[in-house]
Amino acid sequence: MEASDAALVALARSGDGDTFRVLVERHSRKVFRLAFRLTGNEQDSEDIVQETFLRAYRNLNSFDQRAVFSSWLYRIATNHALDVLRARRHRTAESLSAADPQETPLSERVAAPQPDPERLAMSARDQERIRIALDELTPQERAAFTLRHFEGYSIAEIQESLSISANAAKHAVFRAVQKMRRTLGEPEGVPCRN
Repeated sequence: MEASDAALVALARSGDGDTFRVLVERHSRKVFRLAFRLTGNEQDSEDIVQETFLRAYRNLNSFDQRAVFSSWLYRIATNHALDVLRARRHRTAESLSAADPQETPLSERVAAPQPDPERLAMSARDQERIRIALDELTPQERAAFTLRHFEGYSIAEIQESLSISANAAKHAVFRAVQKMRRTLGEPEGVPCRN
Protein backbone atom coordinates (compact mmCIF):
# COMPACT_ATOMS: atom_id res chain seq x y z
CA MET A 1 0.00 0.00 0.00
CA GLU A 2 1.29 3.45 -0.95
CA ALA A 3 1.98 5.90 1.83
CA SER A 4 0.01 9.14 1.72
CA ASP A 5 1.73 12.41 0.93
CA ALA A 6 1.08 13.56 4.50
CA ALA A 7 2.86 10.50 5.94
CA LEU A 8 5.79 10.99 3.56
CA VAL A 9 6.04 14.68 4.46
CA ALA A 10 6.10 13.79 8.16
CA LEU A 11 8.93 11.31 7.58
CA ALA A 12 10.84 13.73 5.37
CA ARG A 13 10.54 16.42 8.06
CA SER A 14 12.21 14.05 10.49
CA GLY A 15 15.23 13.90 8.17
CA ASP A 16 14.48 10.88 5.99
CA GLY A 17 15.69 12.03 2.55
CA ASP A 18 14.50 8.85 0.83
CA THR A 19 10.87 9.65 1.57
CA PHE A 20 11.22 13.07 -0.04
CA ARG A 21 12.57 11.30 -3.13
CA VAL A 22 9.28 9.34 -3.24
CA LEU A 23 7.38 12.64 -3.23
CA VAL A 24 9.57 13.91 -6.08
CA GLU A 25 8.92 10.77 -8.11
CA ARG A 26 5.21 10.92 -7.38
CA HIS A 27 4.71 14.56 -8.40
CA SER A 28 7.51 15.52 -10.81
CA ARG A 29 5.63 14.64 -14.02
CA LYS A 30 2.60 16.72 -13.05
CA VAL A 31 4.81 19.63 -12.00
CA PHE A 32 6.65 19.40 -15.34
CA ARG A 33 3.38 19.29 -17.28
CA LEU A 34 2.09 22.36 -15.42
CA ALA A 35 5.36 24.23 -15.94
CA PHE A 36 5.43 23.35 -19.64
CA ARG A 37 1.87 24.51 -20.15
CA LEU A 38 2.70 27.77 -18.41
CA THR A 39 6.02 28.48 -20.11
CA GLY A 40 5.85 26.53 -23.38
CA ASN A 41 9.56 25.81 -23.01
CA GLU A 42 11.01 22.41 -22.12
CA GLN A 43 14.26 23.72 -20.61
CA ASP A 44 12.45 26.30 -18.48
CA SER A 45 10.05 23.58 -17.36
CA GLU A 46 12.87 21.27 -16.29
CA ASP A 47 14.45 24.13 -14.35
CA ILE A 48 11.11 24.94 -12.72
CA VAL A 49 10.68 21.31 -11.62
CA GLN A 50 14.14 21.28 -10.03
CA GLU A 51 13.64 24.64 -8.34
CA THR A 52 10.16 23.67 -7.13
CA PHE A 53 11.38 20.56 -5.35
CA LEU A 54 14.43 22.37 -3.99
CA ARG A 55 12.22 25.12 -2.54
CA ALA A 56 9.75 22.54 -1.21
CA TYR A 57 12.52 20.61 0.52
CA ARG A 58 14.03 23.76 2.03
CA ASN A 59 10.62 24.92 3.28
CA LEU A 60 9.21 21.56 4.33
CA ASN A 61 9.04 22.63 7.97
CA SER A 62 6.81 25.59 7.04
CA PHE A 63 4.31 23.32 5.24
CA ASP A 64 0.97 23.25 7.07
CA GLN A 65 0.15 19.58 7.66
CA ARG A 66 -3.57 20.38 7.30
CA ALA A 67 -3.03 21.48 3.70
CA VAL A 68 -2.78 19.23 0.65
CA PHE A 69 0.87 18.67 -0.25
CA SER A 70 0.26 18.62 -4.01
CA SER A 71 -1.58 21.97 -3.90
CA TRP A 72 1.29 23.50 -1.92
CA LEU A 73 3.81 22.06 -4.37
CA TYR A 74 1.86 23.28 -7.43
CA ARG A 75 1.65 26.75 -5.88
CA ILE A 76 5.45 26.81 -5.60
CA ALA A 77 5.75 25.64 -9.23
CA THR A 78 3.17 28.16 -10.49
CA ASN A 79 4.84 31.05 -8.67
CA HIS A 80 8.25 30.12 -10.05
CA ALA A 81 6.80 29.72 -13.57
CA LEU A 82 5.21 33.17 -13.24
CA ASP A 83 8.64 34.56 -12.27
CA VAL A 84 10.12 32.95 -15.38
CA LEU A 85 7.35 34.41 -17.56
CA ARG A 86 7.81 37.88 -16.06
CA ALA A 87 11.55 37.71 -16.66
CA ARG A 88 10.90 36.60 -20.24
CA ARG A 89 8.59 39.59 -20.82
CA HIS A 90 11.30 41.96 -19.61
CA ARG A 91 13.74 40.82 -22.28
CA THR A 92 14.23 43.18 -25.16
CA ALA A 93 12.63 42.49 -28.53
CA GLU A 94 16.12 42.01 -29.94
CA SER A 95 16.96 39.19 -27.53
CA LEU A 96 13.62 37.54 -28.27
CA SER A 97 14.27 37.62 -32.01
CA ALA A 98 17.72 36.11 -31.48
CA ALA A 99 16.22 32.79 -30.33
CA ASP A 100 18.16 29.61 -31.05
CA PRO A 101 17.25 28.50 -34.60
CA GLN A 102 18.19 24.92 -33.62
CA GLU A 103 15.39 24.72 -31.02
CA THR A 104 12.47 22.62 -32.19
CA PRO A 105 9.25 24.66 -32.29
CA LEU A 106 6.61 23.79 -29.72
CA SER A 107 4.22 22.74 -32.48
CA GLU A 108 6.67 20.02 -33.53
CA ARG A 109 7.36 18.77 -29.98
CA VAL A 110 3.75 18.29 -28.86
CA ALA A 111 2.54 14.79 -29.59
CA ALA A 112 -0.48 14.59 -31.87
CA PRO A 113 -2.15 11.76 -33.75
CA GLN A 114 -0.97 11.72 -37.35
CA PRO A 115 -3.76 10.21 -39.42
CA ASP A 116 -2.82 12.16 -42.56
CA PRO A 117 -0.54 15.05 -43.59
CA GLU A 118 -3.43 17.51 -43.94
CA ARG A 119 -4.63 16.93 -40.40
CA LEU A 120 -1.06 17.12 -39.13
CA ALA A 121 -0.59 20.49 -40.83
CA MET A 122 -3.88 21.77 -39.40
CA SER A 123 -2.91 20.57 -35.94
CA ALA A 124 0.49 22.29 -36.13
CA ARG A 125 -1.17 25.54 -37.25
CA ASP A 126 -3.73 25.31 -34.43
CA GLN A 127 -1.04 24.64 -31.83
CA GLU A 128 0.97 27.59 -33.08
CA ARG A 129 -2.12 29.83 -32.95
CA ILE A 130 -2.79 28.70 -29.36
CA ARG A 131 0.85 29.31 -28.39
CA ILE A 132 0.67 32.82 -29.86
CA ALA A 133 -2.64 33.47 -28.07
CA LEU A 134 -1.18 32.27 -24.76
CA ASP A 135 1.80 34.58 -25.27
CA GLU A 136 -0.62 37.53 -25.46
CA LEU A 137 -1.84 36.88 -21.91
CA THR A 138 -0.30 38.39 -18.81
CA PRO A 139 1.57 35.85 -16.66
CA GLN A 140 -1.30 35.76 -14.15
CA GLU A 141 -3.93 35.30 -16.87
CA ARG A 142 -1.86 32.57 -18.50
CA ALA A 143 -1.44 30.76 -15.19
CA ALA A 144 -5.14 31.05 -14.33
CA PHE A 145 -6.19 29.90 -17.82
CA THR A 146 -3.76 26.97 -17.76
CA LEU A 147 -4.80 25.86 -14.30
CA ARG A 148 -8.50 26.11 -15.18
CA HIS A 149 -8.63 24.74 -18.71
CA PHE A 150 -5.64 22.39 -18.92
CA GLU A 151 -5.34 21.20 -15.32
CA GLY A 152 -9.05 21.34 -14.40
CA TYR A 153 -8.56 23.40 -11.23
CA SER A 154 -11.54 24.99 -9.53
CA ILE A 155 -11.61 28.73 -8.88
CA ALA A 156 -10.80 28.03 -5.22
CA GLU A 157 -7.77 25.96 -6.24
CA ILE A 158 -6.61 28.70 -8.62
CA GLN A 159 -7.08 31.25 -5.84
CA GLU A 160 -4.91 29.14 -3.53
CA SER A 161 -2.29 28.33 -6.17
CA LEU A 162 -1.83 31.95 -7.23
CA SER A 163 -2.34 33.45 -3.75
CA ILE A 164 -5.06 35.80 -5.01
CA SER A 165 -8.68 36.41 -4.06
CA ALA A 166 -11.50 34.34 -5.53
CA ASN A 167 -12.70 37.39 -7.49
CA ALA A 168 -9.22 37.99 -8.87
CA ALA A 169 -9.02 34.32 -9.92
CA LYS A 170 -12.42 34.53 -11.66
CA HIS A 171 -11.48 37.76 -13.42
CA ALA A 172 -8.10 36.39 -14.51
CA VAL A 173 -9.77 33.34 -16.06
CA PHE A 174 -12.48 35.49 -17.65
CA ARG A 175 -9.98 38.00 -19.11
CA ALA A 176 -7.82 35.14 -20.40
CA VAL A 177 -10.78 33.47 -22.12
CA GLN A 178 -11.86 36.76 -23.70
CA LYS A 179 -8.32 37.49 -24.96
CA MET A 180 -7.93 33.93 -26.27
CA ARG A 181 -11.23 34.22 -28.14
CA ARG A 182 -10.21 37.55 -29.69
CA THR A 183 -6.77 36.27 -30.68
CA LEU A 184 -8.08 32.98 -32.02
CA GLY A 185 -11.07 34.59 -33.70
CA GLU A 186 -13.62 32.66 -31.64
CA PRO A 187 -17.07 34.24 -31.40
CA GLU A 188 -17.66 36.02 -28.09
CA GLY A 189 -21.07 34.41 -27.53
CA VAL A 190 -19.80 30.82 -27.50
CA PRO A 191 -20.19 29.44 -23.98
CA CYS A 192 -16.97 28.42 -22.30
CA ARG A 193 -16.31 26.90 -18.88
CA ASN A 194 -15.04 29.82 -16.77
